[in-house]
Formats: sequence, structure tokens, C-alpha cells
Amino acid sequence: QVQLVETGGGSVQAGGSLTLSCAASGFTYSAYCMAWFRQAPGEEREGVAYILNDGSPSYADSVKGRFTIARDNAKNMLSLQMNALKPEDTAIYYCAASHWCGSDWRPARNYVYWGQGTQVLVSS
Repeated sequence: QVQLVETGGGSVQAGGSLTLSCAASGFTYSAYCMAWFRQAPGEEREGVAYILNDGSPSYADSVKGRFTIARDNAKNMLSLQMNALKPEDTAIYYCAASHWCGSDWRPARNYVYWGQGTQVLVSS
């Protein structure tokens, strides 16, 4: 049974930091490319960060320089270090897995497995 379980969300003031984690099981994690998405109320789900199975990252412009995605293939874990948080980062954050590791990583339709999400609330 495939599972992606996110943890680490919470409330923080603007300028603060949070680290999200995603524990993967039930599939060959090292063979998949992974991503973090977020969805704010009334908004579409958007890609935040992406990492190839070799560890190469890509970021949305809105988080570049503030967020860091990382993976541990030995532990089947994905993380997102979020620094200098802004109120506009408030959203539910999801980890997702794709067996297609192409350059067009932003569309949610490219991902086959999703976690249940974890809430991040940034207050001003």
C-alpha cells in the first residue's frame, strides 16, 4: 500500500522557519522524482519544489532562495526547509511522487501519489 505522510506543519510568524517531512512507503522511492505542492484556500494547487531521484532540485520563483528540498533515499524521506516565511506561504502543503522525471515538473497531473497534506499558517 502506497503511503506519503507529511508532518511538520504549524503556525509561525512572518520571517520564521519550518521544516516539513514526508515519509514514503509502498513503492520504490529512489526511482521516483518527488515534489512539494501547496494549495491556499480558493487557489489552485501549485508546485513549490521538485527533486530528481539523483537529488537535483528545482524551485518555483516565489520560494527560490528561501526553501530547500532534500531527499534521503536510504530512509525514504523527503523534506522541505522553509525559511523567511511570508503570509503568502500560508497553505496546505502536499508531497507528491512522479515516475516521470521530466523538466515540466509543475503540473499536478504528472504525479501519481499524494500525501494527505499538512497545514502551514504564517501570520504577519
